Amino acid sequence: MKKIFKKALLLEYFTVVYSILEALASIYFGSMAMSIALVSLGLDGVIDSISGLILVWRLRKHERVSKGEENRIERRAIKYVALTFIILGIYIFIESVQKLIFVEIPEPSLPGIAIAVLSVIIMSGLSLMKRDAGEKLSCKALIADSEQTSACALLSVSLLIGLMANYFLGIWQADLIVGLIIAIFLFRKGLEWLKEARVGGTVFPDASLTHNIIFNEVGT
Repeated sequence: MKKIFKKALLLEYFTVVYSILEALASIYFGSMAMSIALVSLGLDGVIDSISGLILVWRLRKHERVSKGEENRIERRAIKYVALTFIILGIYIFIESVQKLIFVEIPEPSLPGIAIAVLSVIIMSGLSLMKRDAGEKLSCKALIADSEQTSACALLSVSLLIGLMANYFLGIWQADLIVGLIIAIFLFRKGLEWLKEARVGGTVFPDASLTHNIIFNEVGT
């Protein structure tokens, strides 16, 4: 059990590091090609790395601070992340609509296609490994995070389709349509997290209970 728990932590650390690298590459190449879809993936990666750090913090700080203090800090962090999701969702939506109206054509991006392919492969693999570890640990927190990672993989699929349509077929509108899809995804996710923060819940359901199970097993 302890080995699986360490594996879960390593998966989260890898997710954070990869999300940061993906964000930097996506924003750089997206800006070069004026691709709102690619930049959107990068911005989503920034927030995903923050959400990953929240889960890492919860796993590492469990039983080191009081339960009340742990929940208070987490709710505040969730609120800030949720507001960031909403703001970015609105920004990307406006940018996408504006580029469609004024016909601001993004350049085809081969590096963007490579990033999308890599993201689909890595995020899909991470999602499966996180779910496997979460089920073995009976950890709903990790299972919930695996679903979020799976959603990122699906976003990467839509990005890949949009970038390939622009690169091979010259359908530049596909890039902006994908931007709209990501914007709606970010906005909805932000509202969900904000609701959880307000009601005093957590985006990681029953996390405190499952962490007790984990640490009791590790200690035996």
